[in-house]
Amino acid sequence: MAYIYKKSVGDKAYFYLRISKRIKGKVVVKDVAYLGTDPAKIESVLNSIQQYKSEIRKGYKSIKKFIQSNYYLEKVKSKKIKSNPFIEVNLLGLLEATRLHYLDNILKLDSQSLQDVFKHFLIDFAFNSTSIEGNTITLQQANRLLTEDILPKDKSLREVYDLQNTKTVFFDLMNSNSRLSENLVIKIHDKLLERIDVRKGYRNHDIRIFGSRFDVSPVKFIKTDMGLLFEWFNKHKKKLHPFILAGILHHKLETIHPFADGNGRTGRIVLNYLLMKNKYPPLIVTKKNRKKYLQALSSADKANLNSSDTKHYKKLITFLAEELIKSYWDNFNV
Repeated sequence: MAYIYKKSVGDKAYFYLRISKRIKGKVVVKDVAYLGTDPAKIESVLNSIQQYKSEIRKGYKSIKKFIQSNYYLEKVKSKKIKSNPFIEVNLLGLLEATRLHYLDNILKLDSQSLQDVFKHFLIDFAFNSTSIEGNTITLQQANRLLTEDILPKDKSLREVYDLQNTKTVFFDLMNSNSRLSENLVIKIHDKLLERIDVRKGYRNHDIRIFGSRFDVSPVKFIKTDMGLLFEWFNKHKKKLHPFILAGILHHKLETIHPFADGNGRTGRIVLNYLLMKNKYPPLIVTKKNRKKYLQALSSADKANLNSSDTKHYKKLITFLAEELIKSYWDNFNV
């Protein structure tokens, strides 16, 4: 297996082509070529290496991801981004590198190519977002369902509609110019629950989230709390970094828990809509990180609807940034 190894000495990065092989039951790793210090020139250096051409081709997808992410990270560093108390500077650099790549390589695609890229992303997003809430349709089944309309065997129609609704809502929003508002959140929820749950709009009964360390909004205060949420949002949307704003709003919406069902799915769609409106790529909270996700959300539970305190939100912002960076290079490295 061929991949690129980055060695950092002070502020300087040195790149090497590394080959990993299993020999007699042991993994042997060897640096076989020096690739220089400039990520922009790595690919041309690789093209000149004939001895390991087949290994490079087999590992090309991960190699390309490495080259692109490091190239855009260097571009971000040259801009000297401002520090932010909600996120470590190195992680912020990686986050801004994804945005720069997104602006340069994804948003400039023709409309059909852009649609194709997002169709690929949507399958991964829909599978993970619904799986977090208990949907048992597999990734392969989700792919066939959303690309070929092939219904999975032994799965309920509720689970099928769950994925189909996610696809419909995502692409409707992708083509929307609507500003984020309380009414838009309600519309997103109602469309996500189409054919699944007849309870539209805000819930009409009190609920308790099992195992949570916070009390969701009592039913009589849902409308008031949603109004407070959007007062906070409108007050801070020009003050906070767009990614920070989206992450905090996501948590606040979950703590209100305004709907009888579908709060998590609605919240993750709203989070991505806000990111895309601010020219950031959408993210995927993965099923495998469900526990970390819930822990990150719960770490902010002591914050009230008017709070934007760093101590409450840094863990959540860090988690969401890491998920965005990973899911971005897996889905948008074109």
